[in-house]
This record gives sequence, structure tokens and C-alpha cells, in this order.
Amino acid sequence: MIWYPYTQMKTMAPPIKIASAKGVHLYTEDGHDLIDSISSWWSVIHGYNNPVINDAIKEQLDKFAHVMLGGLTHDSVQKLSDKLAEWLPGDLNYCFFSDSGSVAVEVALKIALQFNTNRGSDKNIILALEHAYHGDTFKAMEVGDDEDYHFAFGNSNEKKQGVVHIPTEIPALENAFKKYGDRLSCFIVEPLLQGAGGMRMYDISFLERAKQLCDEYDVLLIFDEVATGFGRTGNRFVADLVLPDILVLGKALTGGYIGHAVTVANERVWNGFLSDDSSHALMHGPTFMGNALACAAAIKSIELFEKGNYLEKIKHIEEITLNAFEDFSSDKIQEIRIMGGCICIEVKDEKYLEGFRQYAFEHGVFTRPFLKYMYAMVPYIIEDWELVKVINVMKTWLCSK
Repeated sequence: MIWYPYTQMKTMAPPIKIASAKGVHLYTEDGHDLIDSISSWWSVIHGYNNPVINDAIKEQLDKFAHVMLGGLTHDSVQKLSDKLAEWLPGDLNYCFFSDSGSVAVEVALKIALQFNTNRGSDKNIILALEHAYHGDTFKAMEVGDDEDYHFAFGNSNEKKQGVVHIPTEIPALENAFKKYGDRLSCFIVEPLLQGAGGMRMYDISFLERAKQLCDEYDVLLIFDEVATGFGRTGNRFVADLVLPDILVLGKALTGGYIGHAVTVANERVWNGFLSDDSSHALMHGPTFMGNALACAAAIKSIELFEKGNYLEKIKHIEEITLNAFEDFSSDKIQEIRIMGGCICIEVKDEKYLEGFRQYAFEHGVFTRPFLKYMYAMVPYIIEDWELVKVINVMKTWLCSK
């Protein structure tokens, strides 16, 4: 029996069985053709069955699929690490690989806490955002702030010790640093776009001030760009605009082919672990970190992003979406939010989305609304007519009844 995610197994509807996929289309076992409007949880940026990534994985598979990084290494992981160091901004040069975004966040937090321990500091409070979502492993849930996902902590944050949550407002940010600044180890954010917490969007000025305060108070700044990286906000990375000390990437890193993630540190953080004292080493090691097949996919995914003029593609997606919703209104809508390759329509009541998933299916679109949020994060290779079809399904539903 498969235990499916984010659903009550007793009452869940039968999942849609996919027989094949190509481009932005999912083909079901019973003959339906569905445009995937959410890129398999925002990861499949190049679409499905991309021949370039397919060939890279096949070539690597003919050599070997995986070797551990404990005492071993290989060309694919070295090439990917070199490419990321060259490609990422500033001195974000030091790559620690893992097998999922949640684990990569855990690594980032562990690095931040141990960085201070290694230098004899007792700074151990983590600053995070309200409505944050950083994954479903335990430290990631601690810095998260969404009880819809984190029932393990009960109905309050009493069990989340050592974490302070603030809204994305500069006065609240400044007050937090005044109150806790000398005890803060790090500040972790989803930059510009908070994903599973409701596709909440905020201004770059908040991050610019956060960077200033982190530098002033000697606090590590962590950007969780698992969801926002690789163009989703319209920027290659938000880290290109404001430089963090630690950057977390996942999802689109491999083009959605294989679970893989990376936690990238700057030189100062890296040097905080270099010592003749063996206890200063980072004692962490996911079994499948640096998986050869995942690294081969990631290298080609980055090349496709570079050579395919993807930022222009994303800008085009944003323009079509903005135009489509410019004069659109419905009494069901609380707010429409659009940024880069993301559109979110927050409705006033969850009841307005009841039945929407089935309606979209019947009109050739796969979607997965949650809570009060109808959204799309399409693959960047989507054609105009396919994007318009996704948008029209959303609009016609909101105008129905």
C-alpha cells in the first residue's frame, strides 16, 4: 500500500495514474492529456522527457549509478560543484550535497549552529519568517510556521524552542535584531516568495535591510531557494540581488528528474570548519549525496537554463499572466499575486476551491490547489496556447456558479 502525501488516506480520491509524459503534458493510463500547471511541485522546469537530460543520465548510467562520497569522488559531482561555484554569485563556492530540499535546509541550520559552536559562541537562536515553509523534517519544521503541515508540534509553537518568527515587515525585523541580535545564529528566509505558506510575496527592501542587520550583528543569512531558485521569481536566484552566507537549492536543480539538493556556503562559513580539531568537522553525510545520476542531470539542467534564454521565457510567462488578469475580478477572490513564473489566486473561503481540481482535470489541466490558494507554477518551456489554457481554466472556474 502506498502512503500518499498531504492527504487523509481513508477519504482520498484515487490518484491519477500517469502512463507517460512529454513537454508540459501528462498522459494518463485511461487516455487523458493534461497540462501540468505546477511542474511536479515546481521542479520540472524543462518539461518532461527532455532528450538532453535523458542522454546525460544514460551516459552516466553506463558508467555507474552511484558511489558514496565518503572517501570516494567522481567526475559528475566535481563538475557540478565547479559549475555551481562558477555560476553562483559572490563567494558561494562550497557545496554540500544531499538528497532533498528538506535535508539541505537541515544541513544549512546545522552549519549555522555549529559555525558558532566552533568559534566558542553560544549564539543559538534562529530567526525565521511567519508563514514560513522549509520542509517536513524536524529542524525544518521548527523554523517553519504553518500548522497545516506541522501537526507534530501540536496546535502551538511551544515545542519550537530557540526559534523566533517575524512578519516580512522592516520594523518587526529591526525590533527582532534589537531584542535577540546578540543571541542569533542565523536568519533563514524564503526570499521574495514564500511557497507552501501561501505563495506570499514581499519586497526586496526587506531582504536588503536583513542583510545589513545580519552583517552588523554577525548573524548568518540563509536563503532557502529550493522553490525560488532557477528563475521562479523572475530572477535567476534572489541571491543575485542580495547575497546570503548560505544558499539552499533543490527541486529544479536536476530539472525535476531526481531528488537532489545542495547547501552552498561562502568562504567565511567554510573556514569556520577548517581546523586541526577533528570535532570542528561537519559530521553529516546523506547516503545519496552527490549521486552520479542526479549530478549528471543537474549539469545539463543548468546548461539548458543558460543556453535557452530562460529568464526571457519567464518574463514572457509573467507578461502573459499579468495581461490575462489585469481586468479580471470575482467576488470569490481575496487577492491575486503574480511574480515571475508564479501565479497565486487567494480566495476568500476554501469552499470556493471545492471541486476545482476535478474541473481542471476535465478541461485538460492538472492542478493541486491547497487551503485557499489556487496557483500555477508552469514549466518554463510552456507554449503560449498552453499557458492561456491553464489561465482560462482558473478564470472560468472563478466565474462559474
